[in-house]
Amino acid sequence: MRSNRWINVMVCVVVSAAATSCGAGGAANRTADGKTELTVATFNEFGYEDLFKEYEAAHPDIKITQRKTGQGAPHHQNLFTKLGAGSGLADVEAVEEGYLSQVMARSDQFNDLLEIGPKEVTPDRWLKWKADAATTKDNRLIGYGTDIGPLAMCYRKDLFAQAGLPSDPDDVKRLFATWDSYFAAGDQFVDEVPGVAWFDSAAQIFNAMHNQHDVGYFDKSDKLVVESNPDIRSDWTAVTTAVARGQSAKLTAFSNEWNTGFKLGRFATKTCPSWMLGVIETQAGPENTGKWAVTDAFPNGGGNWGGSYLTVPKQSKNAAKAAALAAWLTAPEQQIKAFQAKGTFPSQIDALESRALLEQVNTYFDNVKAGALFAAQVQKVKAAQHKGPADGQIQENVFAPALQSVEQGKRADDAWNTAIQEAKKAAK
Repeated sequence: MRSNRWINVMVCVVVSAAATSCGAGGAANRTADGKTELTVATFNEFGYEDLFKEYEAAHPDIKITQRKTGQGAPHHQNLFTKLGAGSGLADVEAVEEGYLSQVMARSDQFNDLLEIGPKEVTPDRWLKWKADAATTKDNRLIGYGTDIGPLAMCYRKDLFAQAGLPSDPDDVKRLFATWDSYFAAGDQFVDEVPGVAWFDSAAQIFNAMHNQHDVGYFDKSDKLVVESNPDIRSDWTAVTTAVARGQSAKLTAFSNEWNTGFKLGRFATKTCPSWMLGVIETQAGPENTGKWAVTDAFPNGGGNWGGSYLTVPKQSKNAAKAAALAAWLTAPEQQIKAFQAKGTFPSQIDALESRALLEQVNTYFDNVKAGALFAAQVQKVKAAQHKGPADGQIQENVFAPALQSVEQGKRADDAWNTAIQEAKKAAK
């Protein structure tokens, strides 16, 4: 069966100048001037805007239309709704790691990229744990890995100095050695700088802590273990205690108020998976250039938070061409360009070893060699945390609102009990 499908794809490529496509949706989408239109659905910042223009220039028969959603949750809700409806999906759909398990459960609705994609693009191009997560039990590759999220810590140098804390990236490392030292420094900061919080959001701190553990919301057999996992409760207690001591700015991540918080300096530290650099630069704006710094120290070591994949749903009417575009976007050269544009850190091995990456300087963050910094952080990640069914919903729709309710005055124990009950509902 595999060889027959590969023949079909090759025939499709040969006749790509024709008016129809062998993609799963029938006739290809065409623009008024006869180009093949490829739609790409992403969320947050992937750093693809200039890459799309580059690809179109090299492929004059292709027109790329981007559907960009500001946050991950509505993007994935739309994805699963249209999967159920059987129509309406983009040719290339981005999937964040927290939602990947739901896609893998519906893998029959996505193309095997080993069959329809360029034959030279094989899983060994990626970090093993990155490719393994998108590979089915029968060895079908459902997604090309885009970025990963090795963790570092970002902070405002000027606000640290105002609080009497060290501000040089090497000197601040002792503050970020453990979560205990991090929260202790937060106590000193809020005492010295009234009106400015230590961190932006309880949920953002909790998510970073949670992603450091071997076992998260689900064990590897996909059993919900929220209530029985002591690490989750320990993280909850540490974060809600810091909230009670006034360390949180009580902002909802990716809200307008959170965006404005970067610009106005309403908090001093930010957990920084590599992709967060682009978010900070965009939201803090040019007037804050040089005020933000990033250090390779991270409480309790390191970890991975985030990272996505590009998939080609079987709904695509241009499956072979969509796979070719997805393969190009995730190639080492383009992964480096996306990192330079928005801080999305490469997941392909050749990119991680590239001089272009290791020598990359981020002028916004005080000319730090961000590529080398995050490449070192990757080495601290031995495996990605297993993400079970409803992992993304539990993170974004259960624990984030529960922690926000604590920031708004709800008792931490009551909010914990609510989160447990809502997690059980989400996992059904």
